[in-house]
Amino acid sequence: MLSAQGQLTTREAARTSAGQRHQGHGGTLSETCPQESAVTHRPSQPGFRMLTLKLPRLLSAEQVPQEFHEQGILFGYRHPQSSAAACVLSLFQMTNETLNIWTHLLPFCFFTWRFVSVLRATDILNDSYSWPLLVYMGASCVYPLASSCAHTFSCMSGNARHICYFLDYGAVSLFSLGSAIAYSAYVFPDSLVCSTFHDYYVGLAVLSAVTSTGLSCYSRFLEIQKPRLCKLLRILAFAYPYTWDSLPIFSRLFLLPGGSAQNEATLYHQKHMAMTLLASFFYSAHLPERLAPGRFDYIGHSHQLFHVCAVLATHMQMEAVLLDKTLRKEWLLANSRPLLLPHIAGAVLLCLVCSLSNIVYFSAALYRIPEPESLKKET
Repeated sequence: MLSAQGQLTTREAARTSAGQRHQGHGGTLSETCPQESAVTHRPSQPGFRMLTLKLPRLLSAEQVPQEFHEQGILFGYRHPQSSAAACVLSLFQMTNETLNIWTHLLPFCFFTWRFVSVLRATDILNDSYSWPLLVYMGASCVYPLASSCAHTFSCMSGNARHICYFLDYGAVSLFSLGSAIAYSAYVFPDSLVCSTFHDYYVGLAVLSAVTSTGLSCYSRFLEIQKPRLCKLLRILAFAYPYTWDSLPIFSRLFLLPGGSAQNEATLYHQKHMAMTLLASFFYSAHLPERLAPGRFDYIGHSHQLFHVCAVLATHMQMEAVLLDKTLRKEWLLANSRPLLLPHIAGAVLLCLVCSLSNIVYFSAALYRIPEPESLKKET
């Protein structure tokens, strides 16, 4: 028994010595891997070591550069120089961006399923009446995917963060144009169909979308020096394309009711407007995290609520467009001039080229400005 106790004492001493050596090598973030930390202890069996999962290390607001700060969000930041693999891995770790990613990634899958279902039921070559709907539904899939990718990879560097959101803004502008195309084809009130306003509506929607991309991209250069002006410009960049696109809806609901436009889709248009206003409120107000900093870092902060409201607004809008397309088909085919393929393709192509040109221009401008070094501190 004494021999056994001696062996046990020797083993405990060895473990204590190993633990001390491990602590001595812990150090600061600069001495260890800056992007990963073990989720669980390392099992002694070799077979279990292969299953040990390492997730990216999370930081507080004081440990990341100011350009990565979000108002009212104190913890849960990813490392500002994360690898692409670490960004993807963070989808399965609770950070302050996780729900921002999934609240648009899952709707992307849903909208894609709906788009494919409509695509399969449509004779694309011969059913020109459905072409505007397909453009709109395709754009409805692009913007949530772009948003999810932006939130996923925005922590790779300061410049990568800006470029990710440049692309996100471009996708939102494309969705704005897709909405205008669908509204022009199916939603206009009877008295405005074939009017001068109707003739120039899509063309001016292209200009509105392109300007929105440029203005929202430019606003990112003001984030540090003039944060209030930055926010104001970005809200304006999103608000006025929505306002222009919605003029037919406003006219139909408040000024020119009646005719074939007075149908079951009206309720969905009203719900879409209500959810859009609610999304705008959350985006601009930074509530509730502004009132209780640190309490909503992971769940319930304003950008997550903004995403949910925006997706619900798109869902209501899609239901309204589908109903108008079906219920007003006979009247529209008899009284409206349909959007031809060259008009639709030309508008979309012009929007893509000009928006991408904006993105390339502002991305190049980023590299003419020195990027501040990331702060490297221990979590």
